[in-house]
Amino acid sequence: MQRKTFYGFSVPSLVMMAALMAFPLIMSIWLGMNFMTFRNIRTPEFIWFRNFGEVLTDVQFWQSMRFTLIYMTVTIPIQLGLGFAIALLLDQVTRLRGLFMAALLLPFIVVPVVGAMLFRSMFDPSGIITWFFRDILNQRFYFTEGSIKAVIIIHALWYITPFVVVVLFAGLQSLPSDQIEAAEVDGAKWYQSIRYVVIPHLRSLLLFISLMLIMDAYRVFDSVFVLTGNNPIFKADTVQVYNFEVGLQVQRLGKANAMAILTVIGVLIVLIPFLIITYRNQIAERE
Repeated sequence: MQRKTFYGFSVPSLVMMAALMAFPLIMSIWLGMNFMTFRNIRTPEFIWFRNFGEVLTDVQFWQSMRFTLIYMTVTIPIQLGLGFAIALLLDQVTRLRGLFMAALLLPFIVVPVVGAMLFRSMFDPSGIITWFFRDILNQRFYFTEGSIKAVIIIHALWYITPFVVVVLFAGLQSLPSDQIEAAEVDGAKWYQSIRYVVIPHLRSLLLFISLMLIMDAYRVFDSVFVLTGNNPIFKADTVQVYNFEVGLQVQRLGKANAMAILTVIGVLIVLIPFLIITYRNQIAERE
């Protein structure tokens, strides 16, 4: 393809994508520099970077950021490890593989809010978890700050892990069988084949999934909102939930936009190392 033809096809879409990304970003920065509520939304007061300073000194913001980071550091490694293990098991299954795959995908294809509501119903007075604690363990189950956070993390594992399974299972199908056979001929044990053959083959996919999981963990909202009922006593707000509360409940629209910009900066700081590693791996594979 000639360079002129390439630019003719790519430039319009690139300009459109840049406009769709740049305009909301610029507007969010401008709104973050204004004191704005629903009462003065037509005549906002320009206050420069005061909203950004208020966010950085907000105890609740850092509390929500702390729980978001805990949520991320706990769920992502487990999702990767559990998804990888299940993908390996599915790769060994020949009969009923489609049935197992369909069962695994059920949480992922359900609308997130509906899935969170169904998950939450298990902890209702008539739910199966409450029944198990009451009739089997002879204890009373009730939500506390610790238990609700554990439920949020378990729900994330139940809901997101199927995505990891599907991607890694697809990657395993592209693994040449002669590499595994050669490792077995050389006397490699099963776990050595996994360590030195399978994992290097899936390295790019593992980095891609890690990037997706990090971005998904930063933006988690619906499941936390449904599971906690937006009850402040649990102190289980993520950054997105607290942003919602500041913007729509407290009606500090300027502060909410400033918080969104700071969150984007935080996401970039976390993602940059992964992007650098991904870029270096792509260069190494081409060489």
